[in-house]
Amino acid sequence: MSGETYLTTEELSERIKYDCRTIRDRLKDSVLIEGKHYFRPFGGRKILYIWSAIERDMKMGSAEVQAETSGIPMAAGGYCNV
Repeated sequence: MSGETYLTTEELSERIKYDCRTIRDRLKDSVLIEGKHYFRPFGGRKILYIWSAIERDMKMGSAEVQAETSGIPMAAGGYCNV
């Protein structure tokens, strides 16, 4: 078992002081990337957030995050810069 910490939306909400709805509606669609910041265990509907990835990217400047995510996401997790 890995030492990774996985959080539900409610647990993430408590840690980063954002409302659960904000995480679900805005952050999940624009800032948090599936496969990098969260995943759906067993292909289900439930979402688990990867705390280390979120914590790391929260500390990055918005310009760094925008540069990293401005390309087309690839299946292996990288980006194709167009």
